[in-house]
Amino acid sequence: MATGSVTIGNFQLESGEWLEHVELSYETLGPSEAPVVLVCHALTGNQYAVGSKESPGWWSGLIGPGKNIDTDSFRVITLNVLGGCSGTTGPLTINPSTGNPYRSSFPTITIRDMVHAEKKALQALGINRLHAVVGGSLGGMRVLEWGLLYPKDMDILIPLAVTPYLSDTGIAFNYIGIHAIETDANYLNGNYTCSSDIKGFETARMAGLVTYRSEQLHKNRFARKTRSDGLFEIESYMKYQGVKLANRFDANSYLTLLRAMNTHDIGRDRGGIEIAAKQFEAKVITIAFTYDLLYPPEDICSFAHLVPDHHFCMVNTRFGHDGFLTEFETWGDILSVHLGVKSWRRFKQQS
Repeated sequence: MATGSVTIGNFQLESGEWLEHVELSYETLGPSEAPVVLVCHALTGNQYAVGSKESPGWWSGLIGPGKNIDTDSFRVITLNVLGGCSGTTGPLTINPSTGNPYRSSFPTITIRDMVHAEKKALQALGINRLHAVVGGSLGGMRVLEWGLLYPKDMDILIPLAVTPYLSDTGIAFNYIGIHAIETDANYLNGNYTCSSDIKGFETARMAGLVTYRSEQLHKNRFARKTRSDGLFEIESYMKYQGVKLANRFDANSYLTLLRAMNTHDIGRDRGGIEIAAKQFEAKVITIAFTYDLLYPPEDICSFAHLVPDHHFCMVNTRFGHDGFLTEFETWGDILSVHLGVKSWRRFKQQS
């Protein structure tokens, strides 16, 4: 396991603006000479997909020796996304021009900006070829853009729980979060001291949570039960999750990433979705999850059938959109099969 940061220098965004001295933080695990799998995290994720024994990462159940993304067979690398708050250049970073953190002055970025930055970071690490790019939600958006911006750079693309563009429903929920944060008196136009002071940030997280899980799961888990203080169990859960995120994540980064997600549309400036879908050269393995309100399985299936070399998988789960972060035992083998986890190991044993 290795973690660190890589510098990509000055970086021009789609908007034409420049960011100076950009850095991306990363985690990597596996043999340095093995085929590389790039893992892309979701909205509130970070580079610690594997993490440590004391603090397991968000995909630690999938990545590791002998696991579905097998680090005996592959070198796995995860980059903290541009605009994030775990070491990569973002709103918390010092702006070289002012000597102060960017905060809300951090420029608007797009999914394509994120991918171009990741490409430069990988090149700086000496990685020019990928076996696969894998990720869900915001990570899945980047997987799709990787396949269109750098179509010859990988063999396999595995986007999970993501459609080819963010729907109006997704944009609407993002706006609820943006509005809740920016209208909070403690937001102070982005010049707050602590994200945990912003109650609107907690509200934004709660609004998002409603879309991440299914009604069936809520019903089975909470069943309208109440606590001794009179709160419904689901109210207590929402409050807990809101506070938890506000204590570990930066509100300005959250806003930056929500707005970036709103730009997601693989058909933009490419003649529309159908024309763009035909431009994928890598094999595309799309994975959808039942009860996903934000990224409906039927929309993912329709998109998949536009791609020249595709395989569509449906995962039945009560977790809805959050299915890509849990129940790995029910769908992890999809990754194993399509990644070909034993191929490199066999090659090494024979050589």
